[in-house]
This record gives sequence, structure tokens and C-alpha cells, in this order.
Amino acid sequence: MTLQKRREQARRVLEALAARYPEPASHLVYHNPWELLVATVLAAQCTDARVNTVTPELFRRWPGPEDLAEADLAELEEVIHPTGFYHNKAKNLIGAARRVRDEFGGLVPRTLEELVTLPGVARKTANVVLFGGFGLNEGLAVDTHVKRISHRLGLTSATDPVAVERDLMAVFPRDEWGDVNHRMVWYGREVCRARKPGCDACPMVSFCPRLEPPRDATPARRGRS
Repeated sequence: MTLQKRREQARRVLEALAARYPEPASHLVYHNPWELLVATVLAAQCTDARVNTVTPELFRRWPGPEDLAEADLAELEEVIHPTGFYHNKAKNLIGAARRVRDEFGGLVPRTLEELVTLPGVARKTANVVLFGGFGLNEGLAVDTHVKRISHRLGLTSATDPVAVERDLMAVFPRDEWGDVNHRMVWYGREVCRARKPGCDACPMVSFCPRLEPPRDATPARRGRS
């Protein structure tokens, strides 16, 4: 599919998604950029719903980065245990808290280049934080829903998330990037599911080529997936 055709397809996709989700929002519950960063790190290979059951107690004990930077590792692991991979997540969260405290004056940085220097924060997480925390569209977060739906609709043939992101950034307006992620996450959960896509209830069925991404290239399920 040529770039022009992919842009036309993206326009149709955006119209359909915006009609269904006029005011999209994150599934994660947070009140500031730091809480969003922590919740997004915890959401790796975990459902957002489960993360939302853990974060109230986490933020009660350690409200900000200065507090979490001094947390006892074993105590933090106990709190976040239900999210899975808690050993690495706890180390990354404490490391990120210390870096935010020591290098950024206790404030979550507002650039992608700075965010990805934090332990546990890669490009996808950084994009989520920039849009959800600051309203900045520096990139388009690609999780399993975004990747799967984009591939099925013919918006990309790439399997690497960075390449998928690049393809999507070329066809969607920049001011829509953050909302495209949210809308595709909602749509992937409610209609365009991984194993049993609800094509009969899909308003995009008339222009969807139904291309399936290679199974061995699909990343592990996570909270935003």
C-alpha cells in the first residue's frame, strides 16, 4: 500500500475510532506525571485493572519520587507483587525515583530523550507519559493493540514497534497521536480482539483488509494490551 493510500486509510480509521470514542482516556488511574510513569512501568505484562488495585497503596506509602527513592526494596516488592515481574519492576522504580530526584529536581522530565534515561522507561512508556502527563505528542505509543489493529488495517507491515510507530506517525496527524493510542487500546479490548476479532460489529469491516501480523512477532501482553 502506497503512503498516500495508507494516509487515506488512516483518515477512515480515525473517523471511525473518533465516532466511537469521542473523548478517549487512559485505562490507568493517575493524578500527575509521576503516578502515570509508575503505573505505566507496572503495567508491563500486566493488566491496567490489576495495576489500578496496586497503585493506591503504593502512592499512599510513597507519594512521590523522593519517597520512593528511599523505599525498602523488599517492601516495595511486596506491594507490587500482583503485577508480576516484581523484582525487576521494584528495582527499576526505585532507580527511576532516585534519578528523578537527583538529576531532574524531583520532577518528571518532559522530553523523550530524558525520559528514556530512567530505569524501566523505554520509548513506549515515555510516549505514554509525555502525552498523558504533559499533553505532548512526541511519538505514538505502540502496544499490542496498536500493533495488531494497525497491521490488520494495512497501516503498517512492520513488526518492530519502533518501525510501526514510524509508519503510524507518517499517516496520522501529530495532534492525534496520543488519542490514536487510547482509541486503539479501547477498540482492541472491545472489538478487534487478538483471538476472536468482532468483525461483525466492526464499522471498519468494509475497508479492512484483515491482515494478520505474524504470531511470533507479537509482543507479550501487557496492561495497555
